[in-house]
Amino acid sequence: MTFQSINPATGDVLETFAETSPDALEGILERADRASRDWRRRPVAERAERLRAAARLLRERKDAYARTMALEMGKPLAQGAAEAEKCAWACDYYAEHGAAFLADERREADGSRSYVRFEAIGPVLAIMPWNFPFWQVFRFAAPALVAGNAGLLKHAPNVSRCALEIEGVFREAGFPDGLFRAVFLENEAVGSVIADARVRAVTLTGSDRAGSQVAQQAGRHLKKTVLELGGSDPFIVLEDADLVKAAQVAAEARLINSGQSCIAAKRFIVVERVADRFLERFTAEMRTRRVGDPLDPKTQIGPQARLDLRANLHRQVEESVKRGGRLVVGGQLPEGPAAFYPPTVLVAVEPGMPAFDEETFGPVAAVIRARDEGDAIRIANASVYGLGAAVWTEDTKRGERVARDIEAGSVFVNGLVKSDPRLPFGGVKRSGYGRELSEYGLREFTNIKTVWVA
Repeated sequence: MTFQSINPATGDVLETFAETSPDALEGILERADRASRDWRRRPVAERAERLRAAARLLRERKDAYARTMALEMGKPLAQGAAEAEKCAWACDYYAEHGAAFLADERREADGSRSYVRFEAIGPVLAIMPWNFPFWQVFRFAAPALVAGNAGLLKHAPNVSRCALEIEGVFREAGFPDGLFRAVFLENEAVGSVIADARVRAVTLTGSDRAGSQVAQQAGRHLKKTVLELGGSDPFIVLEDADLVKAAQVAAEARLINSGQSCIAAKRFIVVERVADRFLERFTAEMRTRRVGDPLDPKTQIGPQARLDLRANLHRQVEESVKRGGRLVVGGQLPEGPAAFYPPTVLVAVEPGMPAFDEETFGPVAAVIRARDEGDAIRIANASVYGLGAAVWTEDTKRGERVARDIEAGSVFVNGLVKSDPRLPFGGVKRSGYGRELSEYGLREFTNIKTVWVA
């Protein structure tokens, strides 16, 4: 079995990668287990220094890594460079704060002394997607490694070169041999890795369907899982919002990474009183974004990562229109071998349409009218997903009150929803469970051990 990376802007095959053989996989698992047993005993300061070295490499090579991302999955160059910088930030953040997050915590109990320790658990299998091919990996790896664990990366096949580049960062930063390795496996073969006693936990970022399958496999073997899954994030615009700013950020929130982001805003829920004015401004913003070759520095929106993904996105648009949705802009399938899709705005979107019910993973926005604040909250929560959400209002106290009623892992008031090493990240409902980033993400893959002394 081989895997191909294909340039989605041209359709050209870039590279072919061989599947990891059973013998090679056995060696990788054995070395990861051995390396993690040594690594967890090393001082946190030593582990942190290796992360700082990784951060330096990421910054030095950010342009080269951005080009790899552009070629393999179509990310515009500026966004790829920013992604590498963000990975470096995460490494530096955990290098600085890892010791504090892992420090023993005293507890009052009936013994003479009681405390909680946070200890590494061993190799963690990471099943990662293609849309943020560096960031998704580093937001798991930086906290997991500084905590003393090992990492095994099963990346999306279309970004296999990115997987090897990431492995190279950790190797050249001086991490022990075998502590972080990429493996190339078909999805069907992943179950055997999950079952292996040397693998202690699994983290997955992907669809809710994939998350359900991995959770079932991991549960069978009593393995800890963290799942960051899909989203149909609401972007609520109340009648007192700054419509100019809201429309600008709304376009950015929908089109970031060419619309291929779990926490990209997807359902724009606007109070009736300002719906027409918002739609006019928002549509104008969507029209201005430049679609083109991701290697062109002027490009703002690249192609979709694969043709099959674009085909599914177009199906969602067409089906929504058949069921009563209306196109305001976009929605036309371009000709040619590339996987481009235009910025698209749908109105009159209701439950029962793919644009409302499903995750639209591309530059397609559904604008939905609400009667008032209460109706906007109801519509926002009428989803199987609960990853991120945004609320726009000039009254920030009102925005915080609305945020408390939104079923989501993150709610941003008057801002773009984003992940940040300092803040916990994850979802509820079919958007998954567990948290990445901050001290909560670091502790997900530790043994939270109680020590009681008489």
